[in-house]
Amino acid sequence: MRKLVFLFFLLLTIALKAKGDEIVFKASAPNAVVVGQQFQLSFIVNAEGKDLRVQEMPDFDILFGPSQSKAYSSTWVNGQSKSETTVTYTYVLLAKNEGTFNIPPATIKVNNSNYISNALVIKVLPQDQANAAAQNNASSPTSGVSDRDIFVSMQVSKRSVYEQEGFLVTFKLYSKDTQVALPGVKFPEFEGFLAQEIELPVEKQWTMENYNGSNYNIATLKQTVLYPQRSGKITIDAGKFDAKIRVRTQQRVRSLFDDFFDTYQEVNKTLTTSPVTIDVKSLPSGKPASFANAVGDYKMSTSINSNHVKVNEAVTVKVSISGTGNIRLVKNPEVIFPNDFDIYDTKVDYNTRTTAAGVSGTKAIEYMAIPRYAGDFEIPAIQFSYFDTKTGTYKTLSSETFKLHVEKGEGGEGNAPVVSNFSNRESVRYLGQDIRYLKVKGINFQSNDDIFFGSFMYYMCYLIPALLFIVFFIIYRKQVKENANIALVRTKKANKMAVRRLKNAGKLLKENKKEEFYDEVLRALWGYLSDKLNIPQSNLTKDNIEAELIKYGVNESLISEFIDILNSCEFARYAPSQTSDAMDKLYESTVIAIGKMENTIKR
Repeated sequence: MRKLVFLFFLLLTIALKAKGDEIVFKASAPNAVVVGQQFQLSFIVNAEGKDLRVQEMPDFDILFGPSQSKAYSSTWVNGQSKSETTVTYTYVLLAKNEGTFNIPPATIKVNNSNYISNALVIKVLPQDQANAAAQNNASSPTSGVSDRDIFVSMQVSKRSVYEQEGFLVTFKLYSKDTQVALPGVKFPEFEGFLAQEIELPVEKQWTMENYNGSNYNIATLKQTVLYPQRSGKITIDAGKFDAKIRVRTQQRVRSLFDDFFDTYQEVNKTLTTSPVTIDVKSLPSGKPASFANAVGDYKMSTSINSNHVKVNEAVTVKVSISGTGNIRLVKNPEVIFPNDFDIYDTKVDYNTRTTAAGVSGTKAIEYMAIPRYAGDFEIPAIQFSYFDTKTGTYKTLSSETFKLHVEKGEGGEGNAPVVSNFSNRESVRYLGQDIRYLKVKGINFQSNDDIFFGSFMYYMCYLIPALLFIVFFIIYRKQVKENANIALVRTKKANKMAVRRLKNAGKLLKENKKEEFYDEVLRALWGYLSDKLNIPQSNLTKDNIEAELIKYGVNESLISEFIDILNSCEFARYAPSQTSDAMDKLYESTVIAIGKMENTIKR
């Protein structure tokens, strides 16, 4: 019985171990080869296998194979030893024709189970037409490197785009050899564009490509998605790259030692790219009122936290803008809450990624408001318009209309507006003593002049409280009237709100949080102008700001100063680099500009 139990646990352990060890069977080969070039095709499995079956490969000649090699490795992790066996099956193939060909997957049997490898795609390039000339020139003892041997190319995906339409800029290094270093790299500044850089591997990934009849080893140095900020002809300046190339030297007198060991030397060379001019077209006329400065392809989804709330409970409307385009420059859609709602600042979250296809992701916006009255309310449909570059037209997305039922809060709140907080009136209590007895003893008579009743001070004690009551009542009525005028309240509080946000920006400036600093300055400026001019932020544009400020008698120099600060903030958020001195100067300019505006518009 003990032997049976031991055998059972032994078989169970072997089965669990076999299940835990994952079998990996993969194929590997170069991504690109040249016609007539031999290359290796390898099939690798991390276990002992048998019965390898490879499908026919009519586009290649099999010169040799398969040759089998084994490798053993052992690791010690957390007190446990783990060993692994790797078996490699190698074929030597010859590329016969130019083109792109597929190598079908192979199969192998491991522990009586069949496993299938991955398929491969190999690009066969034509033979290098410049090889013969290069070999003839190689007989010279000099080791110069020509512009044909190594260069950097700046490639753009589009040369004609709309304003705010993204396009890809790629910098590629073309070299006859992979032994190249770039100690000095200076890319263009991309003036007139907002740049979103694509993250590339730290180590250069070399591939092979045929370019102008020659085969080169290619490494991608940088990829950036650019968004033009104005229309017209915009030129991307040239880049400059300092290269060190390790080249083999040839000696006139060679010895037997030289036949076995080559000698090399480093050659320094400066590589430059050619400038590229982009034709930026203006967006067509006829922009919808709900156009959010969005260019690309977008979708919108909306939701509300609840359709039934109580007075003084928060109502949250969430709007999600997703798609591909200038998503970080998209304006927030306008959500129109009823007049009896207190509206708070919106919360914005971004979840984006930048690839060669552009910037894609989601912009999530939360709008929060608090109802102060009970009743049935309606939040109109939210509209979002964008320019579709594929069709060259404007498209408008619309949400559903939200029906909201607000119930009375605790204590019957929601019947009347809350103007101020007053204490409840106390009930008047009567003493119930109607008869007073006459006092006949201890009577002291006083002169009329000494009696307080009927004197001047007696009447002043009535008159002064009455006058104070009238004055306080007039002031109170005036305050209630002003509080009812929401536009006037916002105008008076515009400077206070701007100062509060600028204090937060000052803290972010000290902490050197660049993007948050510029966002806070922009919020201060747009919020100040929205409150001061009594215009919703979603309806504010640089054009109508200028027109409205002129109506209030603001001079053109102060208007230009505001517009320049807005442009500087919007550009600096995505600029490649900004110094702390520039941030200090921008912060000081913003404070001074708001102070001037406050002295000019007095309401």
